[in-house]
Amino acid sequence: MRSDRLTFALRTNMLTLPDAGDILVLRPPARDSLSMLPKAQLTVVQPFRPDYEDFAARGYRVLAERPKSTRFAAAIVCVPRAKAEAYALLADAAAATGSNGLIAVDGQKTDGIDSLLRDLRARFTLSEPVSKAHGKLFSFSPGDDLMQDWSAKPHHFADAYGSFQTLPGVFSADGPDAGSALLAANLPAKLGARVIDLGAGWGYLSAAILAQPGVKEVHLVEAEATALACARLNITDPRAQFHWADATTFKLDRGVDTVVCNPPFHTARDPDPALGVAFLQSAARLLASHGTLWLVANRHLPYDRTLAALFREVEEIGSDPRFRITRAARPLRAPRS
Repeated sequence: MRSDRLTFALRTNMLTLPDAGDILVLRPPARDSLSMLPKAQLTVVQPFRPDYEDFAARGYRVLAERPKSTRFAAAIVCVPRAKAEAYALLADAAAATGSNGLIAVDGQKTDGIDSLLRDLRARFTLSEPVSKAHGKLFSFSPGDDLMQDWSAKPHHFADAYGSFQTLPGVFSADGPDAGSALLAANLPAKLGARVIDLGAGWGYLSAAILAQPGVKEVHLVEAEATALACARLNITDPRAQFHWADATTFKLDRGVDTVVCNPPFHTARDPDPALGVAFLQSAARLLASHGTLWLVANRHLPYDRTLAALFREVEEIGSDPRFRITRAARPLRAPRS
């Protein structure tokens, strides 16, 4: 665990943080303990809303993105799984600390820390790595090399629904995932006036929704601030409303006609069907009594019993070898508590 490595490194002086100045912590997951660090000096950057709320509840100064006008004495980069995102975080840390700053890098072997260590060793003089709890921690000073070539670079593409851009680390950054593409192609002509795209990502399904007649407003609900920032660039239709929120707890003032959803089913690296179930429960709660959920999900996911308990009408209306599309209408449970 990260806390084990940080605690060991600090106690043995394998990592020495500055006594003065602010310390930036980039993308620590909610489960991480930062109790070994000087809380008064910390600024946590966490764009994933549930994790953001966890750190805020624990009294940390937490932001969705790095304040560009603030110079930090040190930065701690919590390595994500996606290598392009890890590169971008390191470039962001270098920009935040400057040439004389200290950058500590921590990650699990399963998230590619060994590969990142090799890449950084080719450019910088690194401290001796702390190898503990199936991961590594090391540090360096960027000097004159601020890694601008590693900074986040948008990916651009276009299809029938419009032109899009994404950034490293967002889900399906190379283009629409197969499930969303299948659902977009099977949406009905009449969706109703008020629609929620639950877990909207960078906006692909919302673009498909806005192409249907009769839609008056679309609420894009997305927990990942980076993805939602891309959606704001991709969806310029004035009918779109953007919500940085946890889809499982999101609320509106009244029920909507339609929810469109391609729910996630992983928490970090681990399969977690309960997360998808929570999305379905949220969809039922957000719908008006006459409302309809249009859902795409992997065929193997165990959602049938949940859908039967939440809706009066459930039918499969399309599929391919990997995914199935389900129409679930008229929620059984009251949409409001």
